[in-house]
Amino acid sequence: MKVACVGGGPAGLYLSILLKLRDPSHDVTVHERDPEGATYGWGVTYWRALLDTLHQHDPESARAIGESSVRWREGVAHVRDLATRRPGDEGHGIGRHRLLEILTARARALGVRLEFEHRITPDALPAADLVVAGDGVHSALRTRHADHFGTRLTAGRNRYAWLGTSKVFDAFTFAFVETGHGWIWCYGYGFGPEAGTCVVECSPETWTGLGLDTANEADSLALLEKLFAAVLDGHPLLGRSGADGSAQWLTFRTLTNRTWHRGNLVLLGDAAHTTHYSIGAGTTLALEDAIALADALHEHASLPQALARYEQARKQALLPVQSAARYSARWYENLPRYIDLPPRQMFALLGQRHSPLLPHVPPRLYYRLDTAAGQLEALRRLKRWLGPKVARTVHARALTSRR
Repeated sequence: MKVACVGGGPAGLYLSILLKLRDPSHDVTVHERDPEGATYGWGVTYWRALLDTLHQHDPESARAIGESSVRWREGVAHVRDLATRRPGDEGHGIGRHRLLEILTARARALGVRLEFEHRITPDALPAADLVVAGDGVHSALRTRHADHFGTRLTAGRNRYAWLGTSKVFDAFTFAFVETGHGWIWCYGYGFGPEAGTCVVECSPETWTGLGLDTANEADSLALLEKLFAAVLDGHPLLGRSGADGSAQWLTFRTLTNRTWHRGNLVLLGDAAHTTHYSIGAGTTLALEDAIALADALHEHASLPQALARYEQARKQALLPVQSAARYSARWYENLPRYIDLPPRQMFALLGQRHSPLLPHVPPRLYYRLDTAAGQLEALRRLKRWLGPKVARTVHARALTSRR
């Protein structure tokens, strides 16, 4: 099979690796518009389960990724002048640049053709049996056929900035700071021996009240360094300003598509779906897409059958993740509902932000129920059953009220 992967991100590169491992005779080319080594962002997160999965499919790249990652087993939340720690699952952080470097080297060693600084347009698709649109949330290949794919973008409410720092966090760190214009908070995690990522988020009212909507990047970073001084320990924040020197504040957009393929064109990774960054699953989902597509192509000789199977499998797998992401984003959008709880309770509900039941139960009552459920199996079963039921009822009422 001749395959053209458009976009040299983790999804496209890992798919090319898997296809070559399955069948070295596959003719696979990855087309990337940027120069080799050029990338955006700082560090990405993933969890132990993904590393185990990668070891099953390509132990060599998995070992390199694991050796280049930092690990944590705790989360810490700072609220005003108080802090609390909780144990958690094993998390990992790796620099996006280093991850792409590993996957690029592995793909090249397996015989994948890598064409950097090569922009593919919808009017000039490569001649191939399969064209993979792994060109991100702004995918030009998907946009050309948006009506066919049923593309839908839903904008979140809050503003956020993705920043770097020389601070090395020893745990996944949350810091909530109260200002005269409302709350602003950050998520901090390490991705290298001398580097960390710091994602800052706030409501649009706080964003404008603090003057972040008009500040240039230098002034914006100076203000944020002052606000988060307690967790940065004097380390600077690093940004990625626009051409005019403006700070890069964004609104997260959730992307969904009704279908993921059209003829021999198939969507992969962020071109197919996005999930809110607060659950730290973007890179994991992109790599899992690549695994599922490689499996489907290997198991089905017919391309239409393979693409249909890939889409069905991934859509089903994404349902709980997309639900968790929606509720996680809403938790932060409704932060005043939780922020004045005692720190231990607030952090516990931060960990429960994916629950469909939490928005509909008073926070203190939910905390007591969750604590009791941790001790009684019957209550755990009731909670698992009741949450989706309440969420479906509320959703149905909301749809009725819009008519």
